Amino acid sequence: MFNREIFLGVLVQVALLGTLDAVIGLGPAGWIAGTVYGIAVGAFLTYGLHRSTARSLGPADAVTLGRSALVGCVTALVVDTAGREIVAMVVIASVALALDAVDGQVARRTGTESPLGARFDMEVDAYLILILSVVVAQSLGPWVLTIGAMRYAFVAASWQWPWLNSPLPPSIARKTVAAVQGIVLVAATSALLPMWGTYAVTVGALGLLTWSFGRDTWWLLEQHAFGVVAHVETKPRVTADAA
Repeated sequence: MFNREIFLGVLVQVALLGTLDAVIGLGPAGWIAGTVYGIAVGAFLTYGLHRSTARSLGPADAVTLGRSALVGCVTALVVDTAGREIVAMVVIASVALALDAVDGQVARRTGTESPLGARFDMEVDAYLILILSVVVAQSLGPWVLTIGAMRYAFVAASWQWPWLNSPLPPSIARKTVAAVQGIVLVAATSALLPMWGTYAVTVGALGLLTWSFGRDTWWLLEQHAFGVVAHVETKPRVTADAA
């Protein structure tokens, strides 16, 4: 199913990669990584639209698609420059994180909230955290990858234990912890903090994320183990929560 908005999103991704190439230079690896990412996002959205009742993307999804293109640029920089283009990487990732507060507001104000939009928003945020953890791990060690991999490990665990897919109650703490991960990883990438400070804030972020996942997992386990069906108010679009 062809969708004009998705096609334009892929074109925007390629255009941004071209801009990066003109400004700082991108080799074949960066072009391939960024382009493959853009095409994969387009395929994800096409599949999502096919399975949903919506026929096109909403205005909030367009904002998320723009954020996704920025994340594709971060991906290209990480793959092609091995994390050497720190300034460009930090600026682009910071803009992508800042726009995370925009798409949800646009969805609410335009009445275009949707499960697909919420999932798209979540996946973009989760992937950005993953790719930033790869960068920070180069200076702090492989343990940092735990931050980026934790959500994917949770998803993999849900294949074995489907009760982990049950809806969770809304939580400001969960949203805050998820936002902290991106902020801390961008700060760690920038190398503006002394090494001990970078270690401290990154360890703190990992600790908060572990607590958040642990709390939610325990809550889901209690519902499953005792057969309690809790009433959970769900909203179509929420910021990417870690767990």
